Amino acid sequence: MCTSLSESSLEKNASSEIYSSEYVQRLFDEMSHTYGIVNVLSSFGFAVRWRSQCIDQARVEVGDRVCDLMSGMGEMWPGLARQLRGRGKIVGIDFSRSMVEKSQRTLARITRQNAEQPITIEALLDDALASKVPDQSVDVVTCSFGLKTLDENQRGRLAREVHRILKPGGRCSFVEISVPPQRWLRAAYFFYLNQVVPIIGWLLLGNPENYRMLGRYTSAFGNCDRFVQACRSAGLDVEPASYFFGCATGVVGTRPQ
Repeated sequence: MCTSLSESSLEKNASSEIYSSEYVQRLFDEMSHTYGIVNVLSSFGFAVRWRSQCIDQARVEVGDRVCDLMSGMGEMWPGLARQLRGRGKIVGIDFSRSMVEKSQRTLARITRQNAEQPITIEALLDDALASKVPDQSVDVVTCSFGLKTLDENQRGRLAREVHRILKPGGRCSFVEISVPPQRWLRAAYFFYLNQVVPIIGWLLLGNPENYRMLGRYTSAFGNCDRFVQACRSAGLDVEPASYFFGCATGVVGTRPQ
């Protein structure tokens, strides 16, 4: 006799699938050719500012070794390079091959713009949750807009990985698009994410269903509060941060000496 899954089981399985590494890799590989502009639009144009604030919170110093997790197309690197002033190193880690390939354009642009103060940047195809970065080898860990694609267990693994690779006294800074607490803003925000952004993605020759996932991930993520707890459980000394009425939230802190 054939049995079928209940509707709730199907929903649970579907929910688990969207956090699998294979699903997320495929999603971002497919979105890579339009993701840059859609990321800016999905944040109401604030993505650049929020990344800049994330970098400021990390207190990057000249000569630091920085690890940028879930680095995408290297959007954080220009700001990090300005802080490093030709000394130190940036290591970007992402498991989407297409995103890593796109990041080479960012790397080339930074190299041209910093010809007098060349900065070493390495883009690695690797898993941010279990990277090959040596223990206690980096001064700063950054991450922008990658947390929402992780489930609670994966965020715990990420927090432990950050603790592993940071030197004692090292700093970390994360930022993520979040659900604003104000009801009126939340309604407008999700209409924009769920209805407008997919249309923009389609107009740019992307798959609108892929961009609809950004709203689904954001809704499930909520804000960075649970990641704050995960980081503290992993041994990091962190505090939450909030940007533009809670439309983005962050986590900022250190690995204790």
